[in-house]
Amino acid sequence: MKHRILGGLVGVLAAALISVSAQAKDLNGAGGTAIYPVLAKWADAYHTKTGTAVNYQAIGSGGGIKQITAKTVDFANSDKPLTPDELAKMDVAQFPAVIISITPVVNLPGVKPGEMVLDGPTLADIYLGKITYWDAAAIKKLNPHVKLPHMGISVVHRSDGSGTTFNFTNYLGKVSPEWQSKVGADVSVDWPVGVGGKGNAGVASNVQQVKGAIGYVEYAYVMENHLTYTKMVNKAGKTLSPTMESFQTAAANADFSKVQDFYLILTDQPGDKSWPITAATYMLMRKDYPASQNEPVLKFLDWCLKNGQDQARALDYVPLPNSVVQQIETSWARDFKGADGKPIWTASAAK
Repeated sequence: MKHRILGGLVGVLAAALISVSAQAKDLNGAGGTAIYPVLAKWADAYHTKTGTAVNYQAIGSGGGIKQITAKTVDFANSDKPLTPDELAKMDVAQFPAVIISITPVVNLPGVKPGEMVLDGPTLADIYLGKITYWDAAAIKKLNPHVKLPHMGISVVHRSDGSGTTFNFTNYLGKVSPEWQSKVGADVSVDWPVGVGGKGNAGVASNVQQVKGAIGYVEYAYVMENHLTYTKMVNKAGKTLSPTMESFQTAAANADFSKVQDFYLILTDQPGDKSWPITAATYMLMRKDYPASQNEPVLKFLDWCLKNGQDQARALDYVPLPNSVVQQIETSWARDFKGADGKPIWTASAAK
């Protein structure tokens, strides 16, 4: 993968120069950092094609939800799906964009990417502060052939409201009753131990800088920053590396046709080859915005869903199948209406 600069947590995805088309309206979004690498690619390509700049603040899912609630952005992104009741109260629609994968990363002298194995209960005990050294018995049992140093574990977590955190803690709750009862799952939790990093980029940076650290990031950040990822033991008891095959196998369980408002959580999926911490990342748009505001966003997102899948795949995101894209665009015709009550999105609108 070619080196890209992910930038800070507040990033401008496409240069705000609109000389290509003086009439093009800039689009403004905010939210999760997990989607940032591919959204940056999409925005740059879309700007080149149309002259429309897409400015995105990568401030975390919690921040994106707050901004779309406050009506300060055209669209938002969240790795935590909102429930149908929450969406109804906010007058917001949500739909998936891609499937992301969350990966534990470590910084241990002499340990290379993919050499260490962790399972869910051990990972939960590390984040509970019950396992504090890298040569603890539970870790040694999983890694009999790895030379583990007697070094303290420095736990790194997100400091901001994060959908990545929601899915990570949701997974820990599924594999550890103690985690579920003491901590639970949300975009922000009361962490028992550790230090915070802002965004996926902040966690990645913190792990890189601290010997003995462990963190969790979206897989694109693993590749971008050349982090030492761990293998994971999945629900079926199989030890897996984070690969496109394991991400796709987990994502294959996503049946959006059977849920309301695309509400689906994909952690701890069955299957011998399923990566255990996967998630859909969602776009959020207000139903009560005027057609003139929503239609340009829908055109951009339609372009992303239909033309940005190669870029997503290159960054190890799992693209949505065509059947799901069709479900999404059917929902647009239902959810986004003009002042005359007619849908602002039709098949012809995509052309």
